[in-house]
Formats: sequence, structure tokens, C-alpha cells
Amino acid sequence: MSVSALQAPPVDSESAKPLSRAMHKGQQTKQAIVEAAVSLSTRLGLEGLSIGLLAEVMHMSKSGVFAHFGSREELQISVIGEYFVRFEQEIFYPALLQPRGLPRLRALFDNWMKRVAVEIQSGCIFISGAVEFDDRPGPVRDALADSVQKWQQAFYRAVVQSQECGHLQVQADPAQIAFEIHGLILALHYEARFLQKPESLARANRGFDSILERNTVRGASH
Repeated sequence: MSVSALQAPPVDSESAKPLSRAMHKGQQTKQAIVEAAVSLSTRLGLEGLSIGLLAEVMHMSKSGVFAHFGSREELQISVIGEYFVRFEQEIFYPALLQPRGLPRLRALFDNWMKRVAVEIQSGCIFISGAVEFDDRPGPVRDALADSVQKWQQAFYRAVVQSQECGHLQVQADPAQIAFEIHGLILALHYEARFLQKPESLARANRGFDSILERNTVRGASH
């Protein structure tokens, strides 16, 4: 068989345009579905998410929603992915604009506080998802755990960089510091969202300052 016989036939650019537009519209529809699913999941949890409910919210048929997601599980994983992207955009990337060390660590925590202020009203998929899937192995739990571990690692790296910059004591345990910061966030969600204590946000900020005070190098410039 000749090489020319293996070559693909020329593509008619005009005939390809409708296909391209259809694919673009399909991507837009899928993104709109995911965004609606994120909104529902923050209030109802990932387990409260269903194809039928989403179809009702989107004013679509169940088959129309299902065409974009092969299963409810795939939809849940897409929601986790979108939620993590927003987490990165609101918390991580703005903090990277700050100098390495304590300025970046503080920015991470401050940005997280702003995020939590919103989540107190709407809910947090990472926290509700941990309750729903802590003892249920599978792809959804794996996606949740992977997302949580990524931002835990980001905080850990920020702590280590603060030590490398001479801002935090080198003998301090970075894993312990990151653990305590994470604990503040979890306590804040519980106290503010569940118990509705108005002073919770201020207490979380004081807790963060206390962690830094115990581990900061005296006289360090930062």
C-alpha cells in the first residue's frame, strides 16, 4: 500500500465549522452542569447530588445530563475537580505572589479565612465529603483525599520555606505546624457553621498568630 493511500483525506474547513461549534457548545453545557452541581453539593453534599435533581435545576432531561457524564460517580469526581480548581484560584495562586516565607504562609491562611467565610454559609465539599466517604473506598474518596492532600502539602511547603528563609525556627516540626493550622480550619467550620458562634473567626486568627508566635525566630525580619 502506498504512502498516499494512508494519508487522511483533506478536510473541508467549511463543513468542519458546524462540528467545531457543536463541540464548543457541548463543552459549555458540561461546564454549566458542573458549576450547578458544585453549588448543589456545597449545600446537599456529594451524596445528595443526583442526575435527576441536576436535570431539574438545569431544565434539561435526565438523558441530556447523563450524556455528559457516564455515571453519578463521574459527575461527583468532576465536581471535586472543579471545587479544587476554585480552591487553587482563590487561595494558592494569589499567595504565590507574596515573598517566600512567612508573608506567603500568612497569605495562604488569610486567603483560606476568606474562603471559609463563604463556606460557613454554603458548606465545604472537602469537609462534608470526608464525612460521607471516610469509610467508603473508591474513586470518589480517592479524588477527595487527593485534593485535600494537595493543599495540605502546599501548607507544609510554605512552612518549610519559612524555616529556610529564617522566619520560623529550624528545630520546629513543620508537619506539626501544618497540622495545627489545618486543625484551626476544621474547628472554625464546626464552631461557626454548626454551633454558629460569632467569635469563631477571630479565635481562628488568634490561634494562627499563637502558632507563629511559638515558632517564629526572635528578631527575624519578615
